[in-house]
Amino acid sequence: MKEANWNAPFTIGGVALRSRLFLGTGRYPSPAVLRRALEASGAHVVTFAVRRIDLEAPREEDPTLRLTEGKELVYLPNTSGSSTADEAIRIARLAREAGLGSWVKVEISVHPRLLLPDPVETLKATERLVREGFTVLPYTSDDPMLCARLAEAGAAAVMPGGSPIGTGLGILNPYHVSWIAEECPVPVIVDAGLGSAADAAQAMELGADGILVNTPVAQARDPVAMAEAMRLGVEAGLLSRRAGRIPRKPYASASSATDGGLFPGAAGGGAG
Repeated sequence: MKEANWNAPFTIGGVALRSRLFLGTGRYPSPAVLRRALEASGAHVVTFAVRRIDLEAPREEDPTLRLTEGKELVYLPNTSGSSTADEAIRIARLAREAGLGSWVKVEISVHPRLLLPDPVETLKATERLVREGFTVLPYTSDDPMLCARLAEAGAAAVMPGGSPIGTGLGILNPYHVSWIAEECPVPVIVDAGLGSAADAAQAMELGADGILVNTPVAQARDPVAMAEAMRLGVEAGLLSRRAGRIPRKPYASASSATDGGLFPGAAGGGAG
């Protein structure tokens, strides 16, 4: 079980991160909106699909890389579009050879409508990429046992989905997410399916170490405002968790004592 150490820096793969919000870079209305959303989010880690990047072109010619150049960001290339471990590994190698670093988000999906991660292929890819020196953050289902196996395989963090990618359904199984957050020995980043700042706050209150969002920001009516809202949601959820919520009770409980009241025997109540 992980021990909470609120004073420790948030670290993944030996890198101290200044934000617990990871931001995706796809589907924004324009590069200018992406730039402003990135600034509003305060994100330190940005992710993008390697298949959307022209690895043969100079970095300054690719719009995504050009927008993030000089911002001291951590690149997290992802292997979306791959359906097997071999394909994901090939994509990760290409990204590293192109100078995008050794961090990689393993994302292996088969079903075109659900886009849920393939657990067997994801574990295979994680094991092999770790042996090759990558810092691996696998996108996975909210299965506590699978997250444990991925951590054992050397994943630097695990990224369970709250619900299918792009659905905005939020966290469908809070019990599993809280269990993963409590038991997994590596950082837990809730990824996929979040829709609003309320979902971000819930993920953090459940024990997550951070979240990754793309569609809920990029496709929001105001992406820049939503990026800021997600940042504040993460901060509020983490602060709430640290503060410690009251236990849930089946019946009402007066917030003030009934002794000495103006009306002896009357039920107490009120706030304060």
